[in-house]
Amino acid sequence: MTDTQAPKKPATPRTDIAPSDGETGRVLQVERRDFTQLVPEGRKRVQSMRGFDECYTDIVDYIIRCTHRIWDERDVGLIYSHYTHNCVAYTTMGTMYDRETHIRDTIQRLVEFPDRRGMAQQVIWNGDDVNGFYTSHMTHGLGRHTEPGSWGKPTGRTYCTRTVADCMILENKIYKEWIVRDNMGPLIQVGLDPHVFAQGIAQKKFDLGETVLDLTENRRLLGQYPPESEADLSIAHNAGEEQLLEWLHHIYNKRMFGKIHEIYAPNCQWHGPLMRELYGVASVLHQTMRLVALLPDCSFVPQHIASVDSEEGGTKYAVRWVMDGHHLGYGSLGAPTGHHLFVMGVTHFHVKDGKIVDEWVVYDELSMLVQLKLAAIQAAA
Repeated sequence: MTDTQAPKKPATPRTDIAPSDGETGRVLQVERRDFTQLVPEGRKRVQSMRGFDECYTDIVDYIIRCTHRIWDERDVGLIYSHYTHNCVAYTTMGTMYDRETHIRDTIQRLVEFPDRRGMAQQVIWNGDDVNGFYTSHMTHGLGRHTEPGSWGKPTGRTYCTRTVADCMILENKIYKEWIVRDNMGPLIQVGLDPHVFAQGIAQKKFDLGETVLDLTENRRLLGQYPPESEADLSIAHNAGEEQLLEWLHHIYNKRMFGKIHEIYAPNCQWHGPLMRELYGVASVLHQTMRLVALLPDCSFVPQHIASVDSEEGGTKYAVRWVMDGHHLGYGSLGAPTGHHLFVMGVTHFHVKDGKIVDEWVVYDELSMLVQLKLAAIQAAA
């Protein structure tokens, strides 16, 4: 399985289930389950899981249970049996290239935020145990800043943030991961100045030799031609995924923002960075244009899409994407600087009766701010 594409026809059912006894023979879903139902004891294996530990009954059970064991039960050493030695993790603040870095990073976070809890909200997945699974796992992280560490002197304040971890998994081991965490939200919640914090990170990156590569062409436009009229659908696995990719292409690359009025339900909800919770089509329209306005020459490139039929009705989709452009517009990052910006994000959609009723989008404004600070330091040097 490649980075962007899972098998066209998964070997096992992707639809989900019912009662809490876990004996229906279908893969778990998260939304209407208490934690004890998501990691049940004595549940029979309901999915082919070649090479996985016996305690895991399906791929959703695997990603939720092993995350809980590592982060909440503090069995950090399980990373050795659940990650390959050369696992690459792409995050909004940098890339980790080996398993030991994962372990060090996990220990540091657990010490700085000792009462943190990560609560699963959704797992959208595809694949099988032959070609590999792909999971998109969204969590809400709650905790308090009670120990000194990368955030400086503890403030004692509470925070809540949203994270999506996309994982590629084969035979019990994660071998590639994309972690998109809203770092700006909790930073503001505990009372730290994002500009000061971002400046410190940028200076450290510069001192270590990291630079910003400013590419002037992102291929959204080919010369003076308009954007491609149709979306690239090569990563889709079914007609529903193809339609969603078409919608996103029209909105983000063709700038046809009026499409939002056609495809979102009047009573839709939008859940975004900084834990914003908004309602209605007008809110979705404004927040979508708000992001594009920051880098108005950007291209929007979906890198992976997965979907599961939802027991709540309709279908849930997970899209991992990147945006590439320049800081040419006003917004939350301040006056335009012209510096290059790269945004990595994940969006979960719930589509019912042909309309989007829920959107959860995660990207990191702190990462964008660090990029601008680093570019300024580089230019000054």
